[in-house]
Amino acid sequence: MLFSESFFETMTHELLMTFLVAMAPVIELRGAIPAGIASGLPPALACIAAVAGNLVPAPFIIVYIRLLGRRVVSWLRGTRFLGPKIVWLERRAHLKGRLVRKYRLAGLVILVGIPLPGTGAWTGALVASLLDIRLRHALPAIFLGLVIAAAITTAITLGVFNLLI
Repeated sequence: MLFSESFFETMTHELLMTFLVAMAPVIELRGAIPAGIASGLPPALACIAAVAGNLVPAPFIIVYIRLLGRRVVSWLRGTRFLGPKIVWLERRAHLKGRLVRKYRLAGLVILVGIPLPGTGAWTGALVASLLDIRLRHALPAIFLGLVIAAAITTAITLGVFNLLI
């Protein structure tokens, strides 16, 4: 009985850690899956936890950037400290948005699905918000992109782990 309790606690802890790491804006799913697998989670569970964790912030980003973004961003753009950072973030979103603007939802899937730095659910949600893609259309595209990125990241992670072992 003691073994099953400690196993359950460890598994829950690792799932929660993977979920929370995936919510982080820079690390996202690309760092959460290797961390989850390295901590002992089965690859499928690490993928599910990472996709779920990475998807949580997306609707909030889309909705709140749209609601608050225009007013707050224009005010922040005028500040000395945050102004250059806001301009850089907007420029980055617009550059990433070229692909999305051309292909709309398919472009959003591709943007989120490519597991490279600067792509992912956070960037996809920001681009969807700036391009006024509705939440009901953007969220499934972001989810599909996350599933693709999770499959690629898991395959790469397992290949690297197998090479090291």
